[in-house]
Amino acid sequence: MPARNISIPNQPSNVTNQTITSVSREHRKFRPSAEFQRQANLGSYAAYKRLYAESVNTPNKFWGRQAKELLTWQKPFKKVLDWKLPHAKWFLGGQLNVAANCLDRHLGTARENKAAIIFEGEPGDVRTITYKQLHREVCQFANALTALGLAKGDRAAIYLPMVPEAAVAMLACARLGVIHTVIFGGFSSEAIKDRVNDCQAKLVITADGGWRRGKIIDLKTNVDRALAGTPTVEHVVVLKRTGQPVAFSEGRDRWWHDLVAGVSAEHKAKGHDSEHPLFILYTSGSTGKPKGVLHTSAGYLLGTTITTKYVFDLKETDIYFCTADIGWITGHSYVVYGPLANGATVLMYEGAPNHPEPDRFWDIIDRHGVTIFYTAPTAIRAFMRWGDDYVKKHSLKSLRLLGSVGEPINPEAWMWYHTLIGKKRCPIVDTWWQTETGAIMVTPLPGVTATTPGSCTLPFFGVVPKILDEQGKEVPRGGGGKLFLKNPWPSMLRTLWGDDERYKKQYWSELPGYYFAGDGARFDEDGYLWVVGRIDDVLNVSGHRIGTAEVESALVSHPSVAEAAVVGRPDELKGQALVVFVTLKNGFAASPQHKEELRAHVAKEIGSLARPDDVRFAAALPKTRSGKIMRRILKEIAAGGTVKGDTTTLEDFNVVAALQSQEE
Repeated sequence: MPARNISIPNQPSNVTNQTITSVSREHRKFRPSAEFQRQANLGSYAAYKRLYAESVNTPNKFWGRQAKELLTWQKPFKKVLDWKLPHAKWFLGGQLNVAANCLDRHLGTARENKAAIIFEGEPGDVRTITYKQLHREVCQFANALTALGLAKGDRAAIYLPMVPEAAVAMLACARLGVIHTVIFGGFSSEAIKDRVNDCQAKLVITADGGWRRGKIIDLKTNVDRALAGTPTVEHVVVLKRTGQPVAFSEGRDRWWHDLVAGVSAEHKAKGHDSEHPLFILYTSGSTGKPKGVLHTSAGYLLGTTITTKYVFDLKETDIYFCTADIGWITGHSYVVYGPLANGATVLMYEGAPNHPEPDRFWDIIDRHGVTIFYTAPTAIRAFMRWGDDYVKKHSLKSLRLLGSVGEPINPEAWMWYHTLIGKKRCPIVDTWWQTETGAIMVTPLPGVTATTPGSCTLPFFGVVPKILDEQGKEVPRGGGGKLFLKNPWPSMLRTLWGDDERYKKQYWSELPGYYFAGDGARFDEDGYLWVVGRIDDVLNVSGHRIGTAEVESALVSHPSVAEAAVVGRPDELKGQALVVFVTLKNGFAASPQHKEELRAHVAKEIGSLARPDDVRFAAALPKTRSGKIMRRILKEIAAGGTVKGDTTTLEDFNVVAALQSQEE
């Protein structure tokens, strides 16, 4: 399809030296269908352009209006923004209650008896909870927490499986002004201990266990081990999920069902200051002191509410399925706060996508009539590897919109998603954002933006991305550099919990006045944004800096490759040699000839500069439990060294052992 001529306000036009060599050659465009455009919440590119211009030229006016229209305030704000770089305060003087915005305001309306959460457990149990019922459960749990002595400003750690009670716990904390920190249910006792100690939590909310691939994940035992070294914890609330016997500490541990038995479900939500801390979320895989990203109330809620409305084109009749775990920022923003503030019906699934068979998601979509599906490129590539036949067993006719979140999606996976899952009729919103940004920052808008496979396309309202070189000069379109954000935005992190100096150094010291995202990126000739990988992963090959995402994308475009990871190893001549780890699709075999074929394929796709020096076949790649490839481990293996550092976030330690055995 022909390229669409698109211009973005404040886009760079001056030519300077670039820092990252871009090798991508993707030019396909997919325009919104007239049918989708007619019903879209933001129905034209002209409307986007007008609102975007207002949001960056007069941000106080734009965000002030959105805050009044989209949120319910108990005390109106007096000032939209106080910006003393690098600290932002939004909607000063205003008070609201985040939980009331997600629940109470839907009571007495047609949404009151609408499904808020449709839950499916991995064993197959299904529950539907209406907004009225969810409100009751949250109020009851909030009263129970108050009876335990929890008060505004206290911290509570939540370590639960992907069950509705996780949302109940988060919303009950938000209702009281208790600051929650959700810890992913796959993390070890050591990770729990570090996070609990860093925020000095008084309470831990957990379960006896959770289901994963037919097995019980023993959550309570992990908590017990962690709490041997956590002096601030006074109480542990335990949800009965799996039913296996668990140890109880007398006086400290309470069953959830006992705690709420007979407790009143009446609770008046008090307003909290717009900047009252809502939650701390520790970034995964950190070594040393945990890095607790702090988000506050009003700005974060506005960011998640407005993006959910427009990015997912949300309608009253939608069944919205985001596959992210509650322990990640995507679970916070786009399973709980954003959708519920919009009165959406959210589908929550507890277990693995391939249990009991690799078509579990497609089965869920058909049975529940899911209309919006939001998942990660890692999951999409896994679906590809498992084979098309699992998809073709299901109609998927209810779907109307697809989304992608996490690392950049390669064009081959995008096209598979578009063709096999979306049946060439569902728009794909490929979203770029971070734990730190709180909400989606760069994304196509469905019915508005012509999409290109692999590009997250255009900035959302109020977002001003800049691609700058090492000297801080703007890189011309087509050239790669570092991705920065220029203006403050409502959902931005406020600091790192207990470590403001680290906050300043990590995000604001790279270039004065700019937030540094840590990613390499480029703008194409149409002004579309392409993220080419983490700056830490950019490779220096013969004087050229190459982003890993583009080389990986070229590899996955080969019909035999399901997934690939690219790392560098020291090389005296080239600086770094390209080492690629490849997982093949079912039906393809590893061989020396296949290695040469893949090397030639990359050279053909993006140039001889990127021809891999070494191709290694792997049955699987080392990933965190959130599905991200741990390139640090692959770098150590490629260099012939032993794997060091924190590996507690690894999903399968056998993968590393298998890769190391190939070296021996």
